[in-house]
Amino acid sequence: MIKVILGKKIGMSQIYDDNSLIPVTVVEAGPCIVVQRKVKEKDGYNAIQLGFEEVKETQVNKPQSGHFRKAKVSPHRFLKEFKMEDIGGLKVGDMIKVGVFKEGDLVDVAGVSKGKGFAGVVKRHGFKGGPASHGAKQWHRRPGSIGASSDPSRVFKGKKMPGKMGSEKVTTPNLKLIKINKELNLLLIKGSLPGKKGGVVAIKGTEN
Repeated sequence: MIKVILGKKIGMSQIYDDNSLIPVTVVEAGPCIVVQRKVKEKDGYNAIQLGFEEVKETQVNKPQSGHFRKAKVSPHRFLKEFKMEDIGGLKVGDMIKVGVFKEGDLVDVAGVSKGKGFAGVVKRHGFKGGPASHGAKQWHRRPGSIGASSDPSRVFKGKKMPGKMGSEKVTTPNLKLIKINKELNLLLIKGSLPGKKGGVVAIKGTEN
């Protein structure tokens, strides 16, 4: 069974199971519609493209509108392609709901992490900073020397430096699916998920 779905983070909560407290993230997942189907013989790989959160046609641009019209499905705000070995008998227009998962499944959750703006090396990379005394004026959070000697006389690529922090695609693997509410399209996943409240996440069963 294809175990993939798109969802929106609602927030964190906690539930009790066998006298133990489990922190969970609540995700409103699906329903998602199959907008496109790719096969290895024609496209070079197997994949399905899912649409999530239906919108009016006036809320998508013309290329997207043509894409949805070709698939004969209503426009959706979010599109995501999932590559997989076997897409089974899924067809364009099929609906995917939380029922494809079962409680106890392990899932990989991908999303965009919170953006934290421009950050220095202490916050961004965990540097300890400079000394707090002995003439260390205005040196407490600086990175220190970054260059090499006269040979090669340059800073190597990948050097840990101040810069933009967060707002990156992050995948958290092997999270346990604790509870499913099919009536409200909710998934309760153990632990924290990447991104902010209201952010879209892609949920994929580990076997896929």
